[in-house]
Amino acid sequence: MFRRTFWFTAGAAAGVWATTKVNRKIRQLTPESLAAQAADKAIEAGHKLKDFALDVREGMVRREAELGGALGIEAADDPELVTYRSLPYNSNNRNEDH
Repeated sequence: MFRRTFWFTAGAAAGVWATTKVNRKIRQLTPESLAAQAADKAIEAGHKLKDFALDVREGMVRREAELGGALGIEAADDPELVTYRSLPYNSNNRNEDH
């Protein structure tokens, strides 16, 4: 009698566990959930790219100061005041013309 009760309880617990796992996985694979996951990954990639660009810019300013010092060229006192060339704005958006 005890043995049957044990196996019945173990089977019921395994069924509840499996049902919970399957429902959780189904919710993860809905289109809304997949879109949200993709958006989160895109935002994360954007933050990493921004951090990389800031690190490159910092290294560039540092190296320009080193080269300016080695060549005897006066550098700006504040690296934040260094102006960079900006490219002309060319929009490829055809809707702006109308």
